[in-house]
Amino acid sequence: MGLGCMPRGLVLPDVNAPHKPWIENPWADMLLPVKNQKLALLGKAIRRLREEKKLSQEEFAGLADIDRAYYGGVERGERNVAAINLIKIAEALGVEVGNLFPPLSALRHAEPGGPDER
Repeated sequence: MGLGCMPRGLVLPDVNAPHKPWIENPWADMLLPVKNQKLALLGKAIRRLREEKKLSQEEFAGLADIDRAYYGGVERGERNVAAINLIKIAEALGVEVGNLFPPLSALRHAEPGGPDER
């Protein structure tokens, strides 16, 4: 894709600028849009629990016996995670499966996420 395909007014970042973590990237939402806000909330809750254990995604995925790339997608809300994998995640975190989920009130207020949310 050439530069001619970029939206008008979009300014490319300075390649000499200091690196910023993905979470601070102002383009993050444009680059990987989340299709389902409820899955994004679930992933965020799971990430918080993993970070409390001071584990990297790679360390945790190995502990949970889940593919690292798949697990990363779960945390980013890109995967409609299977029940068996929720069980593996909960076991590896030492919590009940229900503790992986954000509060129901947060899920109720999540924006609809497109065609895969029915």
